[in-house]
Amino acid sequence: MRIGSGKWKRTPLPVMDLEGLRPTGSRIRETVFDWMRFLLGDFSGKKALDMFAGSGALGLEFASRGGSAVLIEKDRRNAAALSEVVRRLHALSEVSVVCGDSLSACQRWPDGNFDVIFIDPPFSSGLHEPALQAVRRLLTPGGLVYYETPAELEEPLPSGWRALRQGVSGAVDYRILSRAPEAEEGESK
Repeated sequence: MRIGSGKWKRTPLPVMDLEGLRPTGSRIRETVFDWMRFLLGDFSGKKALDMFAGSGALGLEFASRGGSAVLIEKDRRNAAALSEVVRRLHALSEVSVVCGDSLSACQRWPDGNFDVIFIDPPFSSGLHEPALQAVRRLLTPGGLVYYETPAELEEPLPSGWRALRQGVSGAVDYRILSRAPEAEEGESK
């Protein structure tokens, strides 16, 4: 597993043997970052939250392409490995690693703090919908959510979200979401 593009292109990432960990593959990442570049433009000055960091590939890829990122990782050893990668890249001003529970950690940031939020918890965790609810207030107006679920899930998106782009690769369904226009209007009143 390596960072695919940007200033840290080809940097290897540690992938620990953890239950439920399935790093997002390079083809999916390339597609998703192309979609985001089209929808957001340049990543400079933009902030991302990688809620279930795992290998750190999504958050580190975002930062490698010009943004900044917060990586949340529950496993202490994996969080330490990610912190070591950040230190080795001299990226302490662009990437921070938080060790802890993602849903609890989301309570520490103010509303509208992130332009992009990556949600790809272990498929069996039951955390997909709670994560979407936890980040609703954290997303900037016009911000994007990367949402990765099992391809066989076939459940509709929770109310207040819309899919802007969607793809399937093997057992993975991946989407770029935004808050539905009526949801953003209701939150600004």
